[in-house]
Amino acid sequence: MKRLTVLVITVLASLLSAAPADADPDTDFTNELHTFGIYGQKDYNAWIGKIMCERLHNGVDHHAQDSVDFVKKQLGKDDTDAQAGQFVGTAINYYCPDQRLADR
Repeated sequence: MKRLTVLVITVLASLLSAAPADADPDTDFTNELHTFGIYGQKDYNAWIGKIMCERLHNGVDHHAQDSVDFVKKQLGKDDTDAQAGQFVGTAINYYCPDQRLADR
């Protein structure tokens, strides 16, 4: 339960930060992921973020935890649940800001 609470807080903190406007959101997204220790190919991570948003828009994932579970399966084996939550929050900021909790 404590792990879930930390995960929810992490996702919410990421959701509350606004994505900066810039010419290349994929690069900005990648750079922000690096601050969380999430690495990997820029195009792959951006693709996963965009698919995650499609899943939210299409109702495949109904809750943040569903998105975290999906992303966790796509990240490297050494990435943590907290990093998956940070990825979800960051992806929402860059690729589907309409999915922020505050916008609902």
